[in-house]
Amino acid sequence: RSQTRSLRDLADAAERLGRGEEVPPLSDRGPAEIVAASRAFDTMRERLRRHMSERMRLLAAISHDLRTPLTTLRLKAEFVDDEAVRDDLVATLDELTAITEATLAFSRAEASREDTRSFDLVELVGEVIGEFRLADRDATLEAPSAVSFEGRPVALKRAIRNVVENALRYGGRARVTVADTSEAATVVVEDDGPGLPTDRIEEAFQPFVRLEPSRSRETGGIGLGLSIARGIVHAHGGTITLANRETGGLRVEIRLPRANA
Repeated sequence: RSQTRSLRDLADAAERLGRGEEVPPLSDRGPAEIVAASRAFDTMRERLRRHMSERMRLLAAISHDLRTPLTTLRLKAEFVDDEAVRDDLVATLDELTAITEATLAFSRAEASREDTRSFDLVELVGEVIGEFRLADRDATLEAPSAVSFEGRPVALKRAIRNVVENALRYGGRARVTVADTSEAATVVVEDDGPGLPTDRIEEAFQPFVRLEPSRSRETGGIGLGLSIARGIVHAHGGTITLANRETGGLRVEIRLPRANA
């Protein structure tokens, strides 16, 4: 047991890192081979952290620097005499501005760190449903009295909100179900919309991809919602899947494995 304890610590640290948690440096104890592997793991962890931090800073800087020229272009577009051309230019610049702002918000959220803690998943989903009900949206929740889960609640709340918002935007209503097992907690969101083309379901997770036919920001959004949701779920070691319902509409299932599963 003494010889394998450090190996278990290394395996546990790898699992926690894969779930997006902050992992402290491993101790130099155990057989020489395990110590070498632990040091290599620490080096990899630090390189990954530095790489992600630099990537998010670059994305935020680009988005921030685009604000000024876009604002200048919009002001210049207002002086175009042809009304049709002017309206088209302004609409395009407004869309670019919205994409820039969404990218900046996304990079800020990704760069922020949130500690893992235990919370009630049902209460969290209920808060999301309550927000949409206050706006007179058709959202319902079916869940047990409580589901204790260990994760990052602010991030998960954002992911679930994005999925529910999509269901309401495209399907008119959102039926949310929370289930719990010893291995995982599951959140299912169903709507009554048109669903998605089967061959393009995976494409829906790509950033800035909008499968809504009109391609309008007003009806189709920016195209970051599902991408953000999947990133958050994957960071918790979970999965998010889309499937068309036989009776019509889309079914989104978020599966969040427990740390001890």
